[in-house]
Amino acid sequence: MNVSDQTRYSRLANITKLINTNLELREMLTHVITAISDEIVQCDSVGIYLPQEDGSFRGFVGKPEVINGMTLDNHVIDMEHDLLAKEVAETGRTIYIPDTSKDTRPDARAVEAFQIKSLLVLPISHNDELFGLVFLFDYGIPMNLNECEIESVKAYVNMAAVAINNAKILKRKETLINQKQLLLDVSRELSMCSSVEEALDICFLYVEKVLGTANVGSHLIDPVAERVMNPARLSRRSDWSEEDWKYVHSKVHINLREDPVMAAVIESKEPLYIPDVCSDPGVNKEACSRFGIKSLLIMPMVAAGKVLGLIPVVELQKNGREFSENRMQLAQSVVDTTAGTVANLLYTEKQDLIIKERTAELQEKNDELNQAVSELKRIRDEKELILNSAGEGIFGLDLKGRITFCNPASAKMLGYDSAEELIGKPYSFIFRRKGVHDEAPLSSEREEYDTEEKFFRKDNTSFPVEYVISSLEKDGKVTGDVVTFKDITRRRQMEEQIKYQAYYDSLTNLPNRVLLNDRLTQGITYSRLHSEKLAVLFLDLDRFKYVNDTHGHSFGDLLLQEVARRLSEAVPDEATVSRQGGDEFTIFLPNIQDKDEVVNVVESINRRFSSPFFVNGHEVYVKNSIGISLYPENGETTDDLVKNADTAMYKSKELSGDNYHFYESDMDNRLYERIQRETALYKALDQNELEVYYQPQVDYRKGRITGVEALLRWNHPVEGMIPPGDFLPIAEDTGLIVPIGEWVIQESCRQLKQWHDFGFTDLDVSVNLTVREFEQADLFTKVKNILSRTGLDPCFLKLEITENQILKDTEGTLARMREFKESGVDISIDDFGTGYSSLAYLKQFPIHTLKIDKSFIQDIDERGENASIVNTIIDLAKNMELDLIAEGVETVEQADFLASKGCCHMQGFYFSRPLPADRIKNKFLSGESLPVSEPQT
Repeated sequence: MNVSDQTRYSRLANITKLINTNLELREMLTHVITAISDEIVQCDSVGIYLPQEDGSFRGFVGKPEVINGMTLDNHVIDMEHDLLAKEVAETGRTIYIPDTSKDTRPDARAVEAFQIKSLLVLPISHNDELFGLVFLFDYGIPMNLNECEIESVKAYVNMAAVAINNAKILKRKETLINQKQLLLDVSRELSMCSSVEEALDICFLYVEKVLGTANVGSHLIDPVAERVMNPARLSRRSDWSEEDWKYVHSKVHINLREDPVMAAVIESKEPLYIPDVCSDPGVNKEACSRFGIKSLLIMPMVAAGKVLGLIPVVELQKNGREFSENRMQLAQSVVDTTAGTVANLLYTEKQDLIIKERTAELQEKNDELNQAVSELKRIRDEKELILNSAGEGIFGLDLKGRITFCNPASAKMLGYDSAEELIGKPYSFIFRRKGVHDEAPLSSEREEYDTEEKFFRKDNTSFPVEYVISSLEKDGKVTGDVVTFKDITRRRQMEEQIKYQAYYDSLTNLPNRVLLNDRLTQGITYSRLHSEKLAVLFLDLDRFKYVNDTHGHSFGDLLLQEVARRLSEAVPDEATVSRQGGDEFTIFLPNIQDKDEVVNVVESINRRFSSPFFVNGHEVYVKNSIGISLYPENGETTDDLVKNADTAMYKSKELSGDNYHFYESDMDNRLYERIQRETALYKALDQNELEVYYQPQVDYRKGRITGVEALLRWNHPVEGMIPPGDFLPIAEDTGLIVPIGEWVIQESCRQLKQWHDFGFTDLDVSVNLTVREFEQADLFTKVKNILSRTGLDPCFLKLEITENQILKDTEGTLARMREFKESGVDISIDDFGTGYSSLAYLKQFPIHTLKIDKSFIQDIDERGENASIVNTIIDLAKNMELDLIAEGVETVEQADFLASKGCCHMQGFYFSRPLPADRIKNKFLSGESLPVSEPQT
């Protein structure tokens, strides 16, 4: 290696080291530019240009920073004029033009302005995604680059691609955190709203923050009368005035129920985005023309399954932007969060209006009654008619408080068969005044009464009423009273229901987040004043998504109700169990003494979770993960305590099954370390850090190798060999397991084909498939293409899946397995006996091989339970004509026992640990002998 190569590798190593630091992207790319400039000394200018929304590329960093009096960010590459840049962007190829006078693709204006004689343009890309362009050129003197120098520049550009990709990943994570915080802010501000208008203004503000436009409005639907309140409200920061907005609406007569677009959103309860209203046949063209609308997003406001209204967001022609999918989803989340508050406020306002209307009606009826009473002096028949026809209850009292008359409505509401039963009885039969004699007149003390009170029925049960007392006068003297009343039981029930919905979860009837925050805030205040402690437990159900996917969301809802019941039974009476949403629950424990008291509660919860849940005739075992934060050690505010308990819960998630952790300050650091490992895993495949090891599968009877199982390993450049258990769960969570798994199949087939070419044609290879890999719709196509590329016969590839994967999606699994069987690829059941073993699926599915799980091989002896299980599996495989392999064989005793029972195909440490491909060849394919069983007598 010459000095130049050493210098280049040193620069590349330095840049690689910098990528793993917290440098900003601009500073990171500046190091790349500097390295290229130092490497290619004959180059006068190096610049990195990043893509813009309009399709052009704008200068980001470069040397020199000022060219022809302009800073680099003033340099814009127009793809319509610069055909060279366009070709590089479209093809992803590096293009070097040693003489620009002989090539018409570069932008002639730039060539002339900078006197460019030679030009090198490279794409910055990662995983087929274009991140930018790199330009190298001279001022009047050709660079005369050779192929080695161009390859050197490519190496530095690859570093730039990794840096930009890392920045995008970190930006994506920051965006998710910011989105979660935004929704928390929305919830907090909505909880303080006292009117629908305030709630809508908050909704508009946050939708504007998310989508970048203030042209947001609302069309509400009356939840009681189900009438369209059209239009309702407009953002104060809109390009229109609310007056003009409503005026145009009155002219175009938009009807939510009849407009095809809006009716579709109401029917589906899903948002609808139309990026170009001119090309959509269902759009109201007149309305769009009058408002100047170019694109339209309509989001439904849904609460308790009912559409409360629509939130339209538009872009005007002068803006011309399109909303991204992520931003639209976040905006819909803001609207969903607002919906619950708006529903409660709408019902409250509606009930206030009903009360006012009924009060006015009651007053009007009372006026009519007064008129009727005066008319009674003259026409007794009219009095009887009015009393009998009135819908409200009416009864009269004399000066001693005895009932003189009542209408049929009164008798019916009070539970009497006829009005005559009440005549002559004191008013205490209907209502009572504390400390007042039954026969005392009402008129003289009328001001002491509320207009709402309880009246008593004949059976002494009570009901709430709204009533008015009026005096009866004759010749200027009071002769008695008339009481008019109305049963308001239904109104009270609706008020209680609205109040309940505001503070309780509709599915589990547990306190919701609003009520929890209120109780926790009060608890913090009390604990601060009395120097006491409290605890917050954040609980999440393990694999709840699997339950929903397997049994359906209705089943999941029933399971959540049962979980809520057990949690409520497990905690002390003074604790608060709240459902945060989904499968997340929060528990507030006030007045705790120490951690042991909290642990006792956790153990009580886990004891109740140890027994199965029975839902719709199904038995389900549910595990949980719990995070715990303590006041005041882990926070002094509601938000901090809940957030830190949530963080501790994720630590518990690392080990599945009824685990709990108290919050520690370094958990945030461990979360950051996980993100770093996740970032490193994204690069591992591209940087050839992943390796496939192979564990031999042998015929113990003949003492020869028959195949290998492919096992993934990660050889990290800094940490060394990382155990699969430390990175495979990350690959599963992020979806990286799909490309990594595809690479493992590709590499395993390539290696086996190479061994076949060397003459070892009897070997086959087994590859494990995870749930996410096996559920790919195009898995069969991918495997088929790999076999075609490597030239390996399909009969030598065995795909291993678990029993639980088979039962998850029976129809889809059966179809996929039949495709592989028909193509010649065999399917093996891994870890057989540890899942839901069933003869039914063994008969139904095209299975070729069973692998006895290593847990049954350990501690095996002739009379033990494991031996009985193994004998059963061996007999089952023989009867169903299935191949059989025993895993985890570590001793000669285990091997001899299996061989004596007729199971001669094995793998395990007794024969060999997993080894790299070259060691497999040197050790097992070079004639070295393997252990062999003694002949059976």
